[in-house]
Amino acid sequence: MSRGKVLVAMSGGVDSSVAAALLARDGWEVVGAFMRLGSIGDGLDIPVEAVPSQERRTVSLKIAHRGCCSIEDAHDARAVAAQLDIPFYVLNFKKDFSRVIDLFVDEYAAGRTPNPCVRCNDWLKFGRLRDHAEQIGATHIASGHYAQSIEIDGASALLRGVDHSKDQSYVLFGTPRDQLAHTLYPVGGLPKAQVRQLAHDFGLNVGDKPDSQEICFVPDDDYASLVNRLRPHSVCSGHIVHTDGRILGEHQGQHHFTVGQRRGIRISDSEPLYVISKNATTNVVTVGKRAALFSDGCTASLTNWLIDPPSDWMRCEARIRYNAPLALSHVRAGNGSLEVRFDTPQRAVSPGQAVVLYSADRVLGGGWIDAAVTDGVHFQPPKDH
Repeated sequence: MSRGKVLVAMSGGVDSSVAAALLARDGWEVVGAFMRLGSIGDGLDIPVEAVPSQERRTVSLKIAHRGCCSIEDAHDARAVAAQLDIPFYVLNFKKDFSRVIDLFVDEYAAGRTPNPCVRCNDWLKFGRLRDHAEQIGATHIASGHYAQSIEIDGASALLRGVDHSKDQSYVLFGTPRDQLAHTLYPVGGLPKAQVRQLAHDFGLNVGDKPDSQEICFVPDDDYASLVNRLRPHSVCSGHIVHTDGRILGEHQGQHHFTVGQRRGIRISDSEPLYVISKNATTNVVTVGKRAALFSDGCTASLTNWLIDPPSDWMRCEARIRYNAPLALSHVRAGNGSLEVRFDTPQRAVSPGQAVVLYSADRVLGGGWIDAAVTDGVHFQPPKDH
């Protein structure tokens, strides 16, 4: 007897292919879906914000050959579905994907550092994809992410993947709490090496396929050129200012810089310089010594909680970017916001990134960083915490 119908997001990579194979083996009625976000040679028509007095126009943006949405990936996903003898759909999400790109360039133009992969998961993989699952009568959706969705004390919970070196729970923090029970991560309980071996055991031809890169629409990691093309009105020169107030030089647009950056500043001083902050309103990039990069905490908004939000300080661990180490912290929730205080100051807290909160391996929730908090005051949690 079938355990139910599940729609699997199949990217053509080894992880999602093995996820589909495991579900089929375990008695699920599996349907595969490839999300067509844009392929090699495809043009995504992205609106360009016009300079005043000019007409609004679009540019055709080509997808780089390193993402999870190329024609070759679609062929691989279809071939795996045929091997597994499961139905397979190609879903055209190109128009929806342009929303992810729009937000990405808007955030850079506004002086923040975005993470488009989280938004892609929220809006497409667990937004539009879930809508399609409902249309075909699937009760669950699944993907090849290294994370776990399990039940703890009668409630659904999101956990880190067993293979912490591949853990992707950070990019899944935005999953609505009521959807956890209907989301499956079949490879989340396995180490990567075992997943590759399972691909060979199942006879899938993707066992040795390299992992895809994070951002598929930014050729050569040249974020600044993308902003230049899509938000030309936001590009203008400004001052590079030292934290001590000295004007050290000029830049050709604050979007060329990220918090924590050292190389490429092209300003010499008596000590190495780092980008400490940037302000899109004043168009000032502030640089300084490495010590100035460390913050005592951060505030965040647009929160999503996978537990009941804590109104008082709660012990946790915080991750301030995808590959950052977990930092012992305290957190409390406000009205759609949260505040985090680190036990030890953290380096390069960047507005626009997500801060994701954990208790051991369990994801508690998270939000989008608005500002770093640097007051030099050592945080003293309540005595009962």
